[in-house]
Amino acid sequence: MRDFLHDISFYIMYGAAALAVFVIVERSIFFMFNKKKAVALAHQAAQGPAECLELALKEKTSVASELVQNLVQARQRFAGSDLEAAGDAALIAAKEKLQRHLWMLDTIVTAAPLLGLLGTILGIVDTFYSLAQSGMSDPAGVSSGIGTALYATALGIGIAVVGLMFFNLFQERVERITDSLKVTVLQLSMSADAKS
Repeated sequence: MRDFLHDISFYIMYGAAALAVFVIVERSIFFMFNKKKAVALAHQAAQGPAECLELALKEKTSVASELVQNLVQARQRFAGSDLEAAGDAALIAAKEKLQRHLWMLDTIVTAAPLLGLLGTILGIVDTFYSLAQSGMSDPAGVSSGIGTALYATALGIGIAVVGLMFFNLFQERVERITDSLKVTVLQLSMSADAKS
């Protein structure tokens, strides 16, 4: 039973590592694609809303193009402070899409060292149990049991360190893309104010 619990902690950590890799790859591709689109639309918004909308309609799949389409629809329905509120609402919705799945990475970063510690504790319990059963006759068996137990801690910390690096990188990318989206919203709002 103790070996089973020790193995389960390893399997959970391997699953967490696989999930972290999946989230890292998916978010890397997502942010690479959306950063380019957000910067391009921010530049187009400086040229004018028509050019920006034309580019947004061509590239419907990005967060930035959805934001521009929502703003253009809001410009047709609202004016003044209502338009500003619609812009804020569109930015909040875009930021929510940018932060999707990052909670999983954050949870893995927090839980992996704890799972590693649990694996270590269970491994040391196994070692002490076998030591109590056989006595001190096999120091090599005791050493290998403790080594396996410490491997769990190293694995948990390793998963957490890699996950934390990517989590911080993704948070920085969310902020950069959000800044580009804010520029787009401001440009489109200024052009709407100039028309009225």
